[in-house]
Amino acid sequence: MKSVLLSLVLAFCVAGSVAAQVTPAPIKLVDFVLTPGKKDWKYAVGETASVQVTVLQYGVPLDSAVVAYELGPELLPAEKKGTLVLPKGTGTISLGTSRQPGFRQLQVKTTVKGKTYSDEVKLAFSPEKITPTVSLPGDFTQFWDSAKAEAAKVPMDARLTLLPQYSTPTVDVYLVNLQNYKPGQRLYGFLSKPKKEGKYPVLFSPPGAGIKPSAPFTTYADAGYISFTTEIHGISPLLDADTYKNISNAFGDYWMNKLDDRDNYYYKGVYLGCVRAIDFLCSLPEWDGRNVTVTGGSQGGALTIVAAALDKRVTCLAAFYPALCDITGYLHGRAGGWPHMLGPRYAAINNTPAKLRTISYYDVVNFARQLTVPGFYSWGYNDHTCPPTSVYAAVNSIRAPKTILITPITGHWRFEETNAESLQWMKSQLK
Repeated sequence: MKSVLLSLVLAFCVAGSVAAQVTPAPIKLVDFVLTPGKKDWKYAVGETASVQVTVLQYGVPLDSAVVAYELGPELLPAEKKGTLVLPKGTGTISLGTSRQPGFRQLQVKTTVKGKTYSDEVKLAFSPEKITPTVSLPGDFTQFWDSAKAEAAKVPMDARLTLLPQYSTPTVDVYLVNLQNYKPGQRLYGFLSKPKKEGKYPVLFSPPGAGIKPSAPFTTYADAGYISFTTEIHGISPLLDADTYKNISNAFGDYWMNKLDDRDNYYYKGVYLGCVRAIDFLCSLPEWDGRNVTVTGGSQGGALTIVAAALDKRVTCLAAFYPALCDITGYLHGRAGGWPHMLGPRYAAINNTPAKLRTISYYDVVNFARQLTVPGFYSWGYNDHTCPPTSVYAAVNSIRAPKTILITPITGHWRFEETNAESLQWMKSQLK
């Protein structure tokens, strides 16, 4: 028995030693520094833009680095390709200009000892003048008012299960199961509620894209909210990752499910589920009766705008790099929003009158046009998932009060400082 225990101890020690020896490097051996000619990365239409390119090895400019580059409009085929030799590790590439409001991108690569390193940057041209390409249906408001009225007839049938394993000394966490917009259709989520008795503002946080497991997020409850984070597919978030993977494979690209049918498109139930989530939060006896905040990023950013447009109980919103914005951009020579349904991969099957009609009822731009409450909006320029052209198309359409925080260097992610600023802003909106 002692020999078995000794063998196990030695095995763990060896495994730990090996793991320590092969820990991935937190930085790259060779890296790029891409420095736009303007500090805010913004140019006027017709103005020539440039980027200083530096290749670093060990933090020092790499002599005689050879850089291959491509440049052109955001997410579209390159207009120019070339090679630049950097005698002292630094050089400048002109991106030319744009004749219309939008973005141009530069992609660079260099190869050192057989390994290729890459980076990219996008620059803005009069982005505050970007206008939507998607059309607004004449009966847009009537369509959604009718859909909400029908969904409201369905009993909520809320079922709550306390989850001690996720609860903390200050927050109780529950698994919530609601009936959504049709009898038998369910919506799951995690409710995080402060344990201290009292009345609280409520906060709805819709999810990012995908079909995947999730865990409770108690930060907002610790900040003084009753928060509700949801999924959108009617699947318990407590399922294991392998089960979720199998479900995801079976679902496929859910965002194209019944895209040719405005009344039965997949996102109809998703959008109405946002209203149902707010129904639930506002039914809680601990709600303060005044404040309803919505916040999320990517698909969650899109649903944040949708929820605030559809539900007048919402008092403020904070949306990060929202998806599903100006999807038709690709049909007008510029990048469209996630999930790029009219981009090169899908255009052949989705560019039909029926599908374009459906898109116009679900494009987030048309919900942004309906907003009436204050909003906080943040995104970056280096985002390929939700390209900034599409986000600007939506945010520029908003007539309600808006606070905008641009971090040009970010892609499809955000800094902790941005999270902190958004939370501070949301707290400032409480009545």
